[in-house]
Amino acid sequence: MSPRRTDAEIIPLHRGQRRAAPGAPRPARHRSPSRPPTSSQRAKRTTPMARRDAAVERPRRGGSRRHASSRGTGGRPPAARPLTRRIRRAPRPPRFRFRAGQSQRRVKLIFALSLALLVAVIGRVVLLQTTQASALQKAGKQQRTSERILKAQRGTIFAADGAELALSVPSSTIIANPKLVTDPAGTAATLAALLKLSPAKQTSLQEAFTQKQTSFVYVVRQIDPSLAATVDGLRLAGVDVLAEEHRTMPSGAVGKSVLGRTDIDGIGIAGLERQFDQMLTGIDGERVTEHDRQGRSIAGSGTTTKAPVAGEDLVLTIDRSLQYQVEQALLARVDEPSVMAKGGTVVVMDTKSGNIRAIANVRRNDQGVAEITSANLAAVEARDPGSVAKVFSIAAAIDSGMVTPDTYFEVPGTYTFDRGTSYERTIRDAEPHNTESYSVRQIMTKSSNIGTMMVAGRMTPEQLHDYQAAFGFGSKTALDFPDETPGILRAADTLRGSEVATVSYGYGFSVSSLQLIAGVNTIANRGTYVAPRLVEATIDRGGERVGAAPSITRQVVKPETAAEMTSIMTDVVCRGTAKQARMDGVVSVAGKTGTAYKLQDNKTYQTDGGARAYFASFVGFLPAQDPQITILVSIDEPDPLSNDRFGGTAAAPLFVNIAKDAMHELQIERVEGDTGCPST
Repeated sequence: MSPRRTDAEIIPLHRGQRRAAPGAPRPARHRSPSRPPTSSQRAKRTTPMARRDAAVERPRRGGSRRHASSRGTGGRPPAARPLTRRIRRAPRPPRFRFRAGQSQRRVKLIFALSLALLVAVIGRVVLLQTTQASALQKAGKQQRTSERILKAQRGTIFAADGAELALSVPSSTIIANPKLVTDPAGTAATLAALLKLSPAKQTSLQEAFTQKQTSFVYVVRQIDPSLAATVDGLRLAGVDVLAEEHRTMPSGAVGKSVLGRTDIDGIGIAGLERQFDQMLTGIDGERVTEHDRQGRSIAGSGTTTKAPVAGEDLVLTIDRSLQYQVEQALLARVDEPSVMAKGGTVVVMDTKSGNIRAIANVRRNDQGVAEITSANLAAVEARDPGSVAKVFSIAAAIDSGMVTPDTYFEVPGTYTFDRGTSYERTIRDAEPHNTESYSVRQIMTKSSNIGTMMVAGRMTPEQLHDYQAAFGFGSKTALDFPDETPGILRAADTLRGSEVATVSYGYGFSVSSLQLIAGVNTIANRGTYVAPRLVEATIDRGGERVGAAPSITRQVVKPETAAEMTSIMTDVVCRGTAKQARMDGVVSVAGKTGTAYKLQDNKTYQTDGGARAYFASFVGFLPAQDPQITILVSIDEPDPLSNDRFGGTAAAPLFVNIAKDAMHELQIERVEGDTGCPST
């Protein structure tokens, strides 16, 4: 029987630990130097449970000493504290991890996917109802309907007497939607046969119908409505008829150069049509028509969604009858054998109101035929005025008090500028003469260049420039006609050498016909400038007539100066260079001739071969004692070898014919006792 073990010999064993012999010391736990304790191991030793277990296993220091002393003395060791087994901590539950195949993971994954799909559907619905709604509505509408523009009627342009000068008439346009055409080749062939289209046009239509890259093409524009009705009756898939208007001039080419023209879409591109395009253009309407699957319009399905609004009408100051007579007279004069000019211009202006009663422009085309031009040359071209400019120089000198009509000058037959220099230039009067004593009246009557230069020399260049500007030169007229020229009037301090003198008799500055007639009309209107005017009234969309603003006016010279100039200009007609403008037995006429050399491409007044081109003019008004009408006549490049190349011979005779027509059409009454020039 083995001896009984005491409590001191009871040693707790750990798993994997061999039992030690009784009384043997407890072996230390082996720790590999190459494998340091892990963080979890260090944590375990520092926990409160680990410290308590260590205290149970390890005897107190005092007990050890007493035990040792008892062994050394042979006494019985004190009773040892009972040892218990080490209390081990319960293991922590493992963390939950999602693994493939677990039901909870599948549920959450399905939920997330369902939520994402729902959000995508809701987002798509929102897009369809907001930003993409209009595009979808338009696409759906195009599948079953067609929108047709209802062109608004363009305003009519009337003459002063109520006659229609330009208006729009109904016409039809054939259009097609290639995307709805079911038989490209057959449809193109049918349209070509009915509308007499060219082979090239038929081919282009067939290509458009086949490719179907667009939903709109023009087949033919502005044809007779009856022919369009025949095409419409065929019910061709994708083919439709559009109502349009065609701009026409009922009176032919009457007023063509003033009215201008429109393009095929009814947009003004020249003349008054362009200037007042916004006013004349109405507001287009819209009509919706349903069609079947074959693209054929359903009869009776059309609905007007927006009615068109017509444009406003214009009432001009032009008298249609006088305009026609002026144009025909100008054409005849340009084609006369003794003249055979490049072209010509005539302007008839009401003296007091500034209203333009007629304005005609003729130009010989490339085939050599004189015709009414679509360009308003009276407004857009500027020329040296020639001797007509003497009216303004002498009027300025009289008005400023430098001279009177009876002031005399010793006028030589020639005058040389910058003698002895490279800029030397000699001028001479049209009628050769020795040095003679001329009064201001005689200088004007004989149209002396040198005499006019001497009269204007009494003023400073700045004074003359200011008067010329006040007469309307160097700036556009109040008409503000499309492409109107302001002319050229240089500042006085920029003139050099002979230029200081030449501006006084019509060279060195340029003016348009409208500027020139407005300047002479200032003398006829007792010294008051009145701006030219072409529009008398407008008729709004409600049919109400609204008068245009009166012409702008300003005082340029004193009425006394204008009266003296009228007397001098009457002598020009009766005794001077404009004798062919006399209307003896009818009425007195005051005016001034002008014969200017035209500037050539080489920047001189003669060609390299020494030839010259002329611009002959006459501007006059009547009756001289009480002016009612002012007329300008210009003949561009008359035959340079003919005696009818001067203002007094080329333009003055035409003035008389037009003046008679104007007196009749405008009902200008004679002044009692006024029978023209005196017989003496």
